[in-house]
Amino acid sequence: MIEQIAAQPVWFWLCFGGLLLIAELLGTGGYLLWTGTAAIVVSLITWVFPGMGWELQGVLFAILTLVSVLAWRSWLRHRPLQESDKTLNQKDHQLIGLRAHLITDTENGYGRIRLADGSWRVQCDRELTANTEVEVIAVDGITLKVKPVHH
Repeated sequence: MIEQIAAQPVWFWLCFGGLLLIAELLGTGGYLLWTGTAAIVVSLITWVFPGMGWELQGVLFAILTLVSVLAWRSWLRHRPLQESDKTLNQKDHQLIGLRAHLITDTENGYGRIRLADGSWRVQCDRELTANTEVEVIAVDGITLKVKPVHH
């Protein structure tokens, strides 16, 4: 079997890279992505330069894996965070900063606003009349804390 692998290094690296990428799909969190990519790149290099020995292929694979991981980490570190990244899995917190008009008068500090296709319960520290423009400043469970917008 080792003789078959040595005779067909392109297929070995291509299959190895494919298996690593399939394993990545099972949820390894990015650990196998760059290793699999490096294996596929080695398969392309061995296809272009067929006389390369297996020792050089192994060293090339290790170097490409390290370089790709370091390049990815560097890119992530210098990538500016989008505002939506901070609240990606907190959909209710994406409502902070939105403005809407009260659809009811507040009673004991509570009222309702319409956002998108739903009606939300709101709390304000003072009594407001219907149609007052308010801004969402916080989320407390299913209640939005709001403040009036003064023009």
